[in-house]
Amino acid sequence: MMADSIKTKRIVSKILLYIFALLIAVVVCIPFFWMIITSLKSRGALMSIPVEWFPKSPTLDAYKKLFTIPNFTSSVFNSFYLSITCTAVRLLCAAMAAFALTKIKFKGRETIFKVYITALMIPMQITFIPLFIVMTKMNLTNSLNAFMFIQLFNGFSIFMLRQRMMSINDAYIEAAVIDGASMGRIFFKIFLPLSSGTLAVLSIIVFMDLWNDYLLPLVLLTERSKYTLPLVLSTLSGEYKNQYNLMMAGSLLSIIPILIVYIAMQKYFKEGLTVGGVKG
Repeated sequence: MMADSIKTKRIVSKILLYIFALLIAVVVCIPFFWMIITSLKSRGALMSIPVEWFPKSPTLDAYKKLFTIPNFTSSVFNSFYLSITCTAVRLLCAAMAAFALTKIKFKGRETIFKVYITALMIPMQITFIPLFIVMTKMNLTNSLNAFMFIQLFNGFSIFMLRQRMMSINDAYIEAAVIDGASMGRIFFKIFLPLSSGTLAVLSIIVFMDLWNDYLLPLVLLTERSKYTLPLVLSTLSGEYKNQYNLMMAGSLLSIIPILIVYIAMQKYFKEGLTVGGVKG
């Protein structure tokens, strides 16, 4: 009898837990659902009373109008170009730095890594003014390619990849050296493939960070033709502040690439979240 009672309590507790989790999921999804239905409404249905939770006459006019807004199409291209190229540059540079700080012995290696870690405690916002001055002196402002120079150093990416490479046995290097492989070949042929899980996780994080970045493009870009998507979307709240369907459509278009990247690579998140616990 006691065993049956305990089993019943466990089943009931699991059911309550699932119900609670379902309620949380519904609450979290309501804003996203509201964005979708608002983007599909006509201007006349936006302020209808009672509120239309499901549009009676759904339309894609808001999405069509978005691409008629000056510089909107170019901003989408600019965001893709900046996010993809800068992600590749940041991960490659971080991987090379992590490899050097992990597998190549030289004087001051630990000190350099401590400097990298210390840099993580500095908010990026306080570096905008000196960064703008440096970029201006180098004639790199108002250029999308200038963002790649900023990706040459990123403490968080280096830390994550270093933790992963510390778990890779040095025997791989010894065997490759005996076979006559150079350090560059060892890095590209052995360590990068073995760090693919961490690289995939970082690519998601970095892509999301760059795609959503608003402040840095705002500081470095002046020509509207070079604006990224967040900058163009910020202008909608002024010029099109009463066209909520247009604003919701633009917000959804900015979210879709992130969702696609996350869904395609979410299986790597477990490895990426546990890599920090690996001891060297």
